[in-house]
Amino acid sequence: MADEPEVEQMHASPPAARIVRPYALTAGRTRTAVDLPLEATLRLDTSATRRAWADDVQGKIIGVLDTRSVAEVSALVQRPIGVVRVLLGDLVQQGFVHVQATLTETSTDDERFDLLERTLRGLRAL
Repeated sequence: MADEPEVEQMHASPPAARIVRPYALTAGRTRTAVDLPLEATLRLDTSATRRAWADDVQGKIIGVLDTRSVAEVSALVQRPIGVVRVLLGDLVQQGFVHVQATLTETSTDDERFDLLERTLRGLRAL
């Protein structure tokens, strides 16, 4: 049917996948000045909630961070633990995130059990 107008393509081709290497997210850094074990519980500073965050990895970390462990945050933002540790270290140094004490010799059994449960949840989510 030569008299019919050409039908334009309804769907544009999907954009090419953008692959960002983990080291690009941390400017090549693999370590942070802040010691952040997998089980360390983090909490947001009130200054972090008053700031507008971009839709990047740091912004996503801030969005999920509310008394979660490093492992849980890594799982929730779906980024490698090393990358998340470096970015969290930056946020700690900037004062937007605080590291809560992990277990000590005086920790109760309930505190130890809670820490194990949270760590397991985070690891399973990875």
